[in-house]
Amino acid sequence: MTSATFKPIVYLKENCPFCLKVRLFLLESGLASDVETRDFVPDSEQEAKIRAELQPHLDKVSFPSAQLEPGRYVTESDDIVAFFAAKTGRDPAGMTVYRNYVDGVFAMSMKLWKENQELKKAASAA
Repeated sequence: MTSATFKPIVYLKENCPFCLKVRLFLLESGLASDVETRDFVPDSEQEAKIRAELQPHLDKVSFPSAQLEPGRYVTESDDIVAFFAAKTGRDPAGMTVYRNYVDGVFAMSMKLWKENQELKKAASAA
């Protein structure tokens, strides 16, 4: 990928829909073995260590996060996918499993999340 000495690192939180989007892209594109994946469970000691590792490099630590190249850190799933897509020439639009997730389960979960936020806001205002 980038060099023989550096392997990109992705930080993926368990049960995170954005993290799953990155994982699916890496798996379907065949890049999973070319990337170091650091998985963790929310609110765990491992998450605290990962947050401490990332904090000096990011304005706000969120997940997924990645160190794509030495010193280059990003936090947006779409940015991570775009980086790897550009490196490999793989178009995410043509990836069946990835698209099924993004257009199906992921889209529905985002819709439900937004609806839940609106309901919480309305309930707190009442």
